[in-house]
Amino acid sequence: MTFRYNNVYINETGTVAGPYEKKGLLNSYFDKTYQDFYFGKTSWEQAESKLIEDSVEIVLNKIGKTKFDIDVHISGDLLNQITASNYASSNLKIPYLGIYSACATSVEGLIIGANMIEAKQIQHCICSTSSHNNAAEKQFRYPVEYGGPKPKTTTFTTTGAASAYLTYHKSGMKVDSATIGIVQDLGIKDVYHMGAVMAPAAADTIYRHLRDTKREIGYYDLILTGDLGIYGKQILKDYMQTEYNIVLKNYEDTACLIYDPNNHEHYAGGSGPACAPLVTYSYIFDKMRKKEYRRVLLVATGALMSPTMVNQKLTIPSIAHAISLEVVE
Repeated sequence: MTFRYNNVYINETGTVAGPYEKKGLLNSYFDKTYQDFYFGKTSWEQAESKLIEDSVEIVLNKIGKTKFDIDVHISGDLLNQITASNYASSNLKIPYLGIYSACATSVEGLIIGANMIEAKQIQHCICSTSSHNNAAEKQFRYPVEYGGPKPKTTTFTTTGAASAYLTYHKSGMKVDSATIGIVQDLGIKDVYHMGAVMAPAAADTIYRHLRDTKREIGYYDLILTGDLGIYGKQILKDYMQTEYNIVLKNYEDTACLIYDPNNHEHYAGGSGPACAPLVTYSYIFDKMRKKEYRRVLLVATGALMSPTMVNQKLTIPSIAHAISLEVVE
């Protein structure tokens, strides 16, 4: 399903990143960075909640509003029962919708918020998402102290949070349209190759977005996925050409941008719900403000992996949601 919007804009954003992201190529674009994984808290889970709160406060300061001016806060993360978002919301005291689409959560939130604004149900919305490398590793694989080896197809969970302020006020980036994804499952069971798991979902969503909007791939200055990694990125390009006869032009993946590609400690690149919005709201929006890009299709991808189901030897489904962003003229 694809929606078209007439009056929805992302006026401002807030980005907060962790120590590995601070050492990456995009450090200068983030609003705030930390040098450790605790941020003054006593656990990684509490630290992730602080990331969300920080990103929301940055947005509020930029737009000159208080939390009482915001109609709804939409947020999600990777932790069980979206713990980081729930605890952050308990401190923020803004009407709250908690959501989950794994690493596609950021765009899911934007779609929900955009639909509510377009329907004139609300006027001011903040959409957030976060991830924390150590908290995610502990939950989905092994605690980092275990030090287990991983294959090169593994992606590295980003530590950070990103928030976007959506409103009907015409400034910033226009939300032009959005496509809700369909869950895909091509029978992949490898928990260390999320790029292969998610690439088919990204391909399906891109294809249906172009079909529904009656656009050619060249309409966009940039097709941006997040987060497939260096191997998933190539799989998507091959899959699009084979299945849909579409050659991806002007294409990039956020997982391949957030870290230094010459630093192999991050394996195939970044991942986590924060990866796509961290790159988009900082680096990509900077390029859009400079008119280097005018039309960007952001396709956030999520592996809907449950450790319980993986232990039952089941395959891993995936989802991708797309949102079309345009520079306000």
